[in-house]
Amino acid sequence: MKLAIVILNWNGQQLLETFLPSVVAYADGQDVYVIDNASTDTSVSFIETHYPTVKCIKLTHNIGYAGGYNEGLKQIDADVYCLLNSDIEVTENWLKPVIHTFEAEVNTAIIQPKILDYHHKNKFEYAGAGGGFIDQLGYPYCRGRIFNSLEEDRGQYNDQKEIFWASGACLFIRAQAFEVLEGFDPHFFAHMEEIDLCWRAQNKGMTVTYVGLSTVYHVGGASLKTSNPKKTFLNFRNSLYTLVKNTHQPLLLVVLLRLILDGIAGIRFLLQAKPKHVIAIVKAHGSFYKAVPYLLQFRRQHSNRKSHHQLPSIVWSYFVRNKNYFNKL
Repeated sequence: MKLAIVILNWNGQQLLETFLPSVVAYADGQDVYVIDNASTDTSVSFIETHYPTVKCIKLTHNIGYAGGYNEGLKQIDADVYCLLNSDIEVTENWLKPVIHTFEAEVNTAIIQPKILDYHHKNKFEYAGAGGGFIDQLGYPYCRGRIFNSLEEDRGQYNDQKEIFWASGACLFIRAQAFEVLEGFDPHFFAHMEEIDLCWRAQNKGMTVTYVGLSTVYHVGGASLKTSNPKKTFLNFRNSLYTLVKNTHQPLLLVVLLRLILDGIAGIRFLLQAKPKHVIAIVKAHGSFYKAVPYLLQFRRQHSNRKSHHQLPSIVWSYFVRNKNYFNKL
């Protein structure tokens, strides 16, 4: 099986200096690529000078995570793409369990490994942890991470399990599946486009799998910190995008409930003296309303929709019932 490890970069030379060595060391003979999103630093010259075996694909302008991978992957010949954030440290033999799973399970289109925190290596990392799920209203959560509560890794997720979404921090996908799905939705720009991709994959009968015998360590927030209102904007807007495009439930009711809960989240930000995040939610809703014609058109054109939730409300479970751990849900 021909696998390509593909890192998307934008002005990330410092991250490449730190994390590219482990990727090259543990590539197991597979090709490594960097798609450069029109960086203005010296990332490209650094790669060409210090890592001549790493192939660099240079884009003419920054088109985000979704657009960057969509364009860059057109230039890569492989059976499987590993989409890897530039702030991830990989481990020895991390590829073998993944390749074995793809070879053994022909319906598995997407795989996520175990994602632990680079700075606290005994804990799961926010972006993906032990595999992702969403609730009835489209709020994401993970095995090992619910909102900001992170579990310690005690081997409880050293399993292999079908999940709902795989983290874009380290996402393996068959090239054929990526082509059938027409890649990421570029309307997202960044954040949560992997949830949309995984949902669309399952609507077409494909399987998303977590492989806990493969481990990577993720810094997280290297592009946008949690404290950045732009991240709040993208997360709230893109979550609504994903829900409208893909949910099998009565659309008007689900969206109305989501908008109410988003309003409550805005009040919470206000009480925390974070007015910029309140404004970000308002802007997210405004951007969402503008995109409604496109979202509804997509929905009409794709009528097969998979039941997505195992839990009515992660918000209720976490904030009201105080359920902080996945096995308590």
